[in-house]
Amino acid sequence: MRIEVNGEPREVEAGTILDLVETLGLDPKKVAVERNLEIVPRSLHAETALANGDRIEIVQLVGGG
Repeated sequence: MRIEVNGEPREVEAGTILDLVETLGLDPKKVAVERNLEIVPRSLHAETALANGDRIEIVQLVGGG
């Protein structure tokens, strides 16, 4: 399916937000995800299905000081 991730079009086979995050090589515990302008709680990443045309924004949390 074709979705947009952080403003870039992508062809993906991921079925859920969690699948997408893992496919991108990101730590699911360290990201915040927005789907079609709505924040998706981390507890729902594994059950939130992606659909053709979705617009996903992923922000990676980074610690430091």
